[in-house]
Amino acid sequence: MNTTNRIALSSDHAAIPLRQAIAAHIAAGGWEVVDIGPTTPESTHYPKHGQAAARLVASGDCRLGIILCGTGQGIMMAANKVKGIRCGVCSDTFSARMIRQHNDANMLSIGARVVGEGLALEIVDAFLGAEFEGGRHATRVEMIEPAGA
Repeated sequence: MNTTNRIALSSDHAAIPLRQAIAAHIAAGGWEVVDIGPTTPESTHYPKHGQAAARLVASGDCRLGIILCGTGQGIMMAANKVKGIRCGVCSDTFSARMIRQHNDANMLSIGARVVGEGLALEIVDAFLGAEFEGGRHATRVEMIEPAGA
């Protein structure tokens, strides 16, 4: 299976509308979206959604992942518990570019109660448009892996 253009998307209940806008935006850009929900606004738990998306990325089923909750913080923490995941919360385009270029991030987290839709789409574009630079950054990324991993 070719996963070079597959992106896992997930959120909690607080971020459904923004997740759907991001899904439409990246699909229009040629990405295959694997949207794992949720689809209804009932309260749900962000850790299960962050980890479900992270498992798709860690397994290689999806190349990248984008996850959302109210602040982006909790779902990011949950995703980062999955081995092989490097996820950062971004509220600006510079950080979104840098987590890809310098940290080889494979997941992006956004706070739906922190940024509006227009900025969120710009953040997503910055993240997807950047590539890992390697070099001295590769050594640092290797140091992120937990001891004994």
